[in-house]
Amino acid sequence: MIVSHSISDASMALPSLEQIVRVFSLEDYNTRVVVLGVMALGTASGLIGTFLLLRKRALTADALSHATLPGIAAAFMVMVAFGSDGKALAGLLLGAFVFGCIGVLGILGIRKTTRLKDDAAIGIVLSVLFGLGLCLLRMATELPTGSAAGLSGFIFGKASSMVASDALIMAGVALGIVIVTIALHKEWTLLCFDEKFGAVQGCPTLLLDVVLMAMVAIVTVIALQSVGLVLAVAMLIIPAACARYWTTKIITMLMAAALIGCLSGWLGAVASALVPRMPTGPVIVLICGFWFIVSFVFGPNNGLFIRQLTRIRLQRRISLQHILRAMWEVCEDTQSSSFTIEDIVYVRSWSKRAVEKLLRRCAKQHVATREPNSMWRLTEKGSAEASRVVRNHRLWEVYLITYADIAPSHVDRDADMIEHVLGRNLVSQLEELLKATDIPKSPHAVGTST
Repeated sequence: MIVSHSISDASMALPSLEQIVRVFSLEDYNTRVVVLGVMALGTASGLIGTFLLLRKRALTADALSHATLPGIAAAFMVMVAFGSDGKALAGLLLGAFVFGCIGVLGILGIRKTTRLKDDAAIGIVLSVLFGLGLCLLRMATELPTGSAAGLSGFIFGKASSMVASDALIMAGVALGIVIVTIALHKEWTLLCFDEKFGAVQGCPTLLLDVVLMAMVAIVTVIALQSVGLVLAVAMLIIPAACARYWTTKIITMLMAAALIGCLSGWLGAVASALVPRMPTGPVIVLICGFWFIVSFVFGPNNGLFIRQLTRIRLQRRISLQHILRAMWEVCEDTQSSSFTIEDIVYVRSWSKRAVEKLLRRCAKQHVATREPNSMWRLTEKGSAEASRVVRNHRLWEVYLITYADIAPSHVDRDADMIEHVLGRNLVSQLEELLKATDIPKSPHAVGTST
């Protein structure tokens, strides 16, 4: 038996197992309708939002969503003037789409005909049309022949009022956007990454831009009932932003964004059905936000965890190369194959504890070994790696002294900033330029500049 909740009940009781099974199995008609609608919306938003994000027009969606408000109010007043109650969803969405297109044309027109940038154009269109929408909405509420009480639902969304025809419209629009995306994804990709090159190649960049913005307007319009005009931008941007952290390939990014949007819509609809009085739109956006946090932290493409791991690995590699160069130069200076920890400390002015830690790492990687008399020496593997590091460092030092006119007493630190990223091609060019066949001598006293 499903427990019913009264309107005055503000409790947040946990759902029973029977309720969970019923919701996930989509037994209820309203649940099926809402889930289908928001999943279609999430798929369409992810696809179009990807190009919007790559086009660097994330705020355009926000401007378009706010631009739909005067369209809704104007459509309501027009329908009331023709004797209707003004609540026909198709008419309201048509009005929203018309004003969304006006917003698109306004942004493109300002950007193309003035010196103002995208952010200024978006700010102008957003504020003017939203202000117009508030005025028209106020006028609509004072009409004697119609009730505008339900229009405020488009501001924050009201997915629970969705019926089967609404869900079918969303599904049809999503299917159309999938088809258009498949047909134009190459052209839109060129538009996003190199618009000028596309124009030179004869690509109709302005037309493609208008079509893309029209698709954004359509997605924004169908998002009004489920998430509202305030949160519509989240459905367009967050799934695409999540996908950006998982791949660098445009096709994979499109599929990932569509999947994240679809999954967020499904989970949001299910969660709002399980928890009484939990609005569907905000829950969907919160789930999108959760996926973004996961992607931001763990995404393999420049995610926070990967960045930190890469930075740690780089620092460890640099510190290992530093100690290898120090060991090589100490042996070179003393004409001995063995050295003590104190020798490294004296030459480099590092702490004894830091040197001991680095030498233990060297021993684990078999590039240095400790002898019975507390002496250390490079292994054959370590000697080869150390000679390579020293050679690259000194080649760059000689280059800077010869061609950049840097004093020998200051060149060590400058060379140290670049030696760790010298590739084979650059080293070969340095060898050819400096006519170097062996390890050059140090242009300064060892250890005086580090």
